[in-house]
Amino acid sequence: MTLPEPVVEEARECAKLFRLGRDIEGALKMVELIDRSLPLMDGVPAERQAEWERVLSAILACQERQDWLGVADWLEVEFLDI
Repeated sequence: MTLPEPVVEEARECAKLFRLGRDIEGALKMVELIDRSLPLMDGVPAERQAEWERVLSAILACQERQDWLGVADWLEVEFLDI
C-alpha cells in the first residue's frame, strides 16, 4: 500500500516538529495524522494491519518515554513504509 502524498508530507512535517523539540505541536499533528491514516487500513490484509499496530505501538512507546527522536524516526521510516 502506498500512502497518499498529503499523508506522507504530514508525517514528515510531524517528524520534523519532534526533531526540533516541539513535542506538543508534534503530538497534536500526530493525532491528526493517525486519524487521517486509520481509514486507509480498511480492507488491507491482516498482516498489514498487524504491522500498522506494531508501528503505532512503537511510536506511542517512544512518546511515553519522551523519546522524541525515536518518534520522529518511526514516523519517517516505518510509518512511511506501511
